[in-house]
Amino acid sequence: MSTRYRSGAGAGRIVAVVADIMALILGLWILMYLLDANPGNSFVQFVHDAARWLAGWSHDLFTFDEEWARVVCGYGLAALVYLFVGHAIANRTRH
Repeated sequence: MSTRYRSGAGAGRIVAVVADIMALILGLWILMYLLDANPGNSFVQFVHDAARWLAGWSHDLFTFDEEWARVVCGYGLAALVYLFVGHAIANRTRH
């Protein structure tokens, strides 16, 4: 096995883990929002700020009447895109 292949596999694994963490943060914010987490809690604020930054391009993309639907679709779309793109890049890097 060449050194190039092994380093590519490690880089692919890192990309996949980073994509998973970003999607986890977004999913965690959706769950906290739906469960009406305390916005005054510092952990909830941290997760919201991180999710808002990660989904900056998609959090107001949809204009549903219900706010919960906008949150689920906007942040959920970002999570799915990060998972799909991150794992696609990871798979290309591994081979």
